[in-house]
Amino acid sequence: MILVTGATGGLGHETIDYLLTTTPAAEIAALVRDVSKATDLVQRGVDVRPADYFDYPALVQACRGVEKVLLVSAVAFTDRVQQHRNVIDAAKEAGVKHLFYTSIQRSSSDFMMPEVTESDLATEAYLKASGLVYTILKNGYYFEGLGYLIGTKVPDTEIRFTAGEGKIAFVKRTELAAATAALLTSEGHDHQEYTLSGSEAYSFYDIARELSALAGRPIAYQRSELAPYIAQQVAAGIPETIATFLAQWGTAAEHGMLAGTHNTVERLLGRKPTSLREYLKTTYFSGIDRS
Repeated sequence: MILVTGATGGLGHETIDYLLTTTPAAEIAALVRDVSKATDLVQRGVDVRPADYFDYPALVQACRGVEKVLLVSAVAFTDRVQQHRNVIDAAKEAGVKHLFYTSIQRSSSDFMMPEVTESDLATEAYLKASGLVYTILKNGYYFEGLGYLIGTKVPDTEIRFTAGEGKIAFVKRTELAAATAALLTSEGHDHQEYTLSGSEAYSFYDIARELSALAGRPIAYQRSELAPYIAQQVAAGIPETIATFLAQWGTAAEHGMLAGTHNTVERLLGRKPTSLREYLKTTYFSGIDRS
């Protein structure tokens, strides 16, 4: 049996969606904090198991009879390390054989993304020392997260962000989920680490150029310093801690943390992942009458 944690969240739920295309529902379990939010999984025959990452006894119970666990990492601004350790320890106590952990893509430089990288490194080290068979999935930045960085509507004349000339190998979350499901249901991944990114990296100059072509008018990219970008986001109603977090993704891009392209997703999908133009056209221009 495969247990997917965070099963009512985006990545966890979509991974289960893909698992159900190849795996009987009776062999899939879903870890959720609130069972009432998982009624669709129950209706599809998935074994929904309630537990919180901080509730160790419930985690042990949820891991009983499970061979593989997909640990979807906890959200930022929480005690991620302790939550992840609880899941790892519970899996080990319950007799789980193999644990997959969703980390975040990073480069070989010493740059660390606040709220994320340090806790990922600590979790990976703990998992490797646990004695469990492990697979570490270093997930790229979601295309879906682009809206948080530049807005969800086509800009009038320009986009401003903190990435400088840095690039990001964006990947759609659904394609990450499909690749993750493929790894969970195949063999040969013991003690392996995979970077699950797009096959091409794009700068925000590239994003502006593609938006311009699709909109039929010039849209420029202007590099912003952190403070003005944060102030702009706060003025738009975003809490300062979140605005700062978003700005720091730009710094991460500028340091090359998110630029590495790897063919793992492409190989697992059997096709090229979604391109920048495809994503922008579908997300920002669908339904727009350009006649």
